Parts: sequence; structure tokens; C-alpha cells
Amino acid sequence: MQHTNRKLTPAQRRRHAQIRAADQCDFPRKRLAAVRQATGGLPAAIRQARKRQGLTWCALAQKAGIPNQATTGDIEQGKDVKLSSLEAVARALGLKLELVPTADQT
Repeated sequence: MQHTNRKLTPAQRRRHAQIRAADQCDFPRKRLAAVRQATGGLPAAIRQARKRQGLTWCALAQKAGIPNQATTGDIEQGKDVKLSSLEAVARALGLKLELVPTADQT
């Protein structure tokens, strides 16, 4: 079956707008929860490097060879991730992970 697009008359447009407005009252849109961003440390450094390079989470995941783009978001939000994923993201951004002694360990 072939679908044919046709132009709507002004009356039909008004009617469709009324239907959509009524539907939004019956079925309000869900509000998305705000993404929790880490304010400092490693997650913030990863986010800054990604934004500096103009990469999206998806593009960074592809560049790092990570199959799930949500992992890059998890890293930036300070959630628990595999060390191998963190290393891959850092490497893709040209960063190096290092363990350094704390001030009281020197």
C-alpha cells in the first residue's frame, strides 16, 4: 500500500493541534532526571578532555573501543566502571592514568 502525503487545510491543522493538546493533558511527558555530573577529580578531567576534543559520549566510546556509550557517561558521573574501560577512555583522550602516593605516604 502506498502512502500519499497531502497538505492539510487550516481547519484540519487547528483540529490536530487541539487533539495533540488534549492528549498531552491525558498523557503528560515524563520529566527526565538530571544527569549527575561529578564536580572534580578524575571524572571532571575526563569530561573536560572529551569536550575539548569535541567528542560525544558515543564518539568517545567508539574511539576507545568500548561497545556501550553509557560507560563513558558512567565514568563522567563518577560511577563504578571497569578499570580497563577507564584506561581505554583515558588512552583515547590522550590522557595517562597514574597512581601517586598521597601526601601522608611520602
